Amino acid sequence: MGKKLSTSLEENQKYFQNKLRIEKNFDIISRSTRIADRRACYYFIDGFIKEAIAEKLLEFFYSVTPEDLPEDSEELSRDAMPYIEVELLEDCEQIVTQILSGVMCFFIDGYSRCFAIDCRTYPMRSVEEPDKDKVLRGSRDGFVETVVSNTALIRRRIRSPQLSMEMKSIGKISHTDVVLVYMEDRVDQKFLEQLKDRMERIKTDSLAMNQESLAECLYPHKWYNPFPKFKYTERPDTAAAEILDGKIVLLTDNSPAVMILPVSMFDVMEEADDFYFPPVTGTYLRLTRLAIALLTLLLTPGWLLLLQNPQWIPPEFSFIQISGEVYVPVIAQLLILEFAIDGLKLAAINTPGMLTTPLSVIAGLVVGEFAVKSGWFNAETMLYMAFVAIANYTQASYELGYALKFMRILILILTAVFGLAGYMTGILISFLSMLFNRTVSGKSYLYPLIPFDRKQLARRIFRKRIAYEVHDSE
Repeated sequence: MGKKLSTSLEENQKYFQNKLRIEKNFDIISRSTRIADRRACYYFIDGFIKEAIAEKLLEFFYSVTPEDLPEDSEELSRDAMPYIEVELLEDCEQIVTQILSGVMCFFIDGYSRCFAIDCRTYPMRSVEEPDKDKVLRGSRDGFVETVVSNTALIRRRIRSPQLSMEMKSIGKISHTDVVLVYMEDRVDQKFLEQLKDRMERIKTDSLAMNQESLAECLYPHKWYNPFPKFKYTERPDTAAAEILDGKIVLLTDNSPAVMILPVSMFDVMEEADDFYFPPVTGTYLRLTRLAIALLTLLLTPGWLLLLQNPQWIPPEFSFIQISGEVYVPVIAQLLILEFAIDGLKLAAINTPGMLTTPLSVIAGLVVGEFAVKSGWFNAETMLYMAFVAIANYTQASYELGYALKFMRILILILTAVFGLAGYMTGILISFLSMLFNRTVSGKSYLYPLIPFDRKQLARRIFRKRIAYEVHDSE
């Protein structure tokens, strides 16, 4: 058991002055006052408090007379406190955590518990459309870095008492707030208990990288398998739809994206925009996304295989062969471009906004026209790699994009070395990487394809009509 709060205000002040290092931290404010002829003090973080509410609460405390002041803190909180979000705390470590989280803690001499008054406000940006998850049709609000605002966006969409939101604190130093969101009547209860147990057993100083730190703590095994175990989104409508589908959503404080779990390969490929269009259009978009993802994996290795075996190319498709002189081996060209594209991505991220346009023009000229003219690359190689680079963004998951990239490079190398046998072996390795992969809940990563579930597979591939019932009026 941790240290308990004393009824002596002086003793409590000494403890918290030392624990919070008030003299060194300018933003931790400590004020002493008197409440109904009793000494009192309060602590808060500068910048975290709604000043108007804090002033109203102080007015209330200053107006309390000795006759009105009860001997018990619970009675004061229950019968006289003019604020809703008030909690009585007696554990000193918990009080320290609450103060550092932005809660104002009020101490009165003679009371063995303090008043933890949650009148927090955070520096935050407005709720707007996320840059990453663009909306074709639908609501244009997006998650922000404040966990309370994010839970409100979900509550706005699911107004059901079955919607549960449980708060956990992870990190011995950071004490990061993590919220589990799920539907009580639809979630897999066994997996939910497993997830809670994993979160309780996490021993780390902090979630320095937010969700990625949490993901690695929740699923520490098979780091070498690149296929994503979690789905990320910054769209509240996507999160709400997944919750209604029985999934669990994890919200991490200071992160504008939420984690969805457990997810299979088909869950990662699915997007909310499919449901904002009629079933025919939604099905077309979904099939197109699946086909292009498959093309990004097999296009360049398949082209390389045909170049190695030109006799397999039908006469009407002879144009796919390289027409000019080849100075650099095709496999070397493809591998260089694989890394060059990632270099351009990193450069684009770190380029100042005012230089984006001129540097894009320069990169296009140098990497495009001049690279071909210099002999480093052939035009056909540039064409196919440009398609692969652009097509990679037809699905929203960065993790899946890089997983396909790693598999594609593996197939390329095996094809270059062993020909057809290497090509087939690379495809087999890619398939087995997904087949022997498991979701966070331990189920098949390729469900509902393996194990085969016809109805669920049809639901994942085809955008079906939303189920509804029409009740006849009496």
